[in-house]
Amino acid sequence: STLFPYTTLFRSMLTQYTLKMPHAVYSGKDALDKLTQIIGTGVKKTAVFTDRGIIGAGLLELPLSKIKESGCEYVIFDDLAAEPTYEQAQKAVDAFKESGADFIVAVGGGSVMDTAKLASVLATDEYGVMELLDNPQMAKKCVKTLMIPTTAGTGAEATPNAIVAVPEKELKVGIVNDNMIADYVILDAVMIKELPRKIAASTGVDALCHAVECFTSNKKNPFSDIFALQAFEMIMKNIEKACDDPEALKEKNNMLVASFYAGAAITASGTTAVHALSYPLGGRYHIPHGVSNAILLAPVMRFNEPVCRGLFAEAYDRLAAGESFATEAKSEEEKSAWVVNRMEEIVEHLNIPKSLKEFGIGSEDLDELVEAGMGVQRLLVNNMRTVTAEDAKKIYLEII
Repeated sequence: STLFPYTTLFRSMLTQYTLKMPHAVYSGKDALDKLTQIIGTGVKKTAVFTDRGIIGAGLLELPLSKIKESGCEYVIFDDLAAEPTYEQAQKAVDAFKESGADFIVAVGGGSVMDTAKLASVLATDEYGVMELLDNPQMAKKCVKTLMIPTTAGTGAEATPNAIVAVPEKELKVGIVNDNMIADYVILDAVMIKELPRKIAASTGVDALCHAVECFTSNKKNPFSDIFALQAFEMIMKNIEKACDDPEALKEKNNMLVASFYAGAAITASGTTAVHALSYPLGGRYHIPHGVSNAILLAPVMRFNEPVCRGLFAEAYDRLAAGESFATEAKSEEEKSAWVVNRMEEIVEHLNIPKSLKEFGIGSEDLDELVEAGMGVQRLLVNNMRTVTAEDAKKIYLEII
């Protein structure tokens, strides 16, 4: 046992790992003021990717005013679908190609940012989104991007990923290419101040999933651990107040930063069985991504607990430092159980559905869910505890 830490360190030294980040990230009070400065660096025409919900909520007004201050010409693309199919994403890419814009500003949630990322690597090419489903590495950065998230959440502003639905497979697919990492990111709490609690909750738990999955992934490494564990702590300590109190700007800003950290962890590590098993729920049943992850979070973490116990205990020690509950759990097993139970309590506090019955999914759908979920081997191989088809079936049965 004395040699174990050194053995672990030696193994990590033999493993290559990479961290790739946006060129510049701005956060804190009045961070949006940086937008004028960024646009003013030789940009001739800006394409603003957003959606009608963002415009209707008045969230585009402040970023747009900053673009106008720069004197730069701009065009708005607001006909973007929530959780788009690859064909809907292609439609947005085609519109962007015709615009003549030489810079992209994405103001929105994950779907808006993912669509903008696809446009940034397809602006000059004859191939499109469909081709990237099979060969994502063929795309190269054509246009620089600035991401302004309106949820604290998806972490899309930090990742090289774009998620699109593939209707013929009734599945969501992640297109991953380092060229899609944003050039600039602005994290300003004013952009999520008026976010409805329901959306703040589901996107916040999505970020929680990113953090805990990356920290317990087979691809975890010293780079991802720094961001994943910090994100996990920040989310666990801030998510409830950030969702419950519209005026809790400090907690909301913490959630924005934590969401970014969790996204950075994805670039260095990778999500696991929660995301793998949730993809069919979005692709086939159109359950919002954050909700499907939240439903699966506790069941998957309970399944993983026997092999992730030490990591959950480490997370407990991080959370408990200086807190009143620091001595509530003493053994590794108690600490691990506390963390899993606390995640489940948060999902319940935020009033996120815990069962698929609310979405009309029953036992008759089980076999198709298992088949589709097991097809997401890209993420299942990251799970520290091997997930068999029988295991997936038991997990799905817990939530049906």
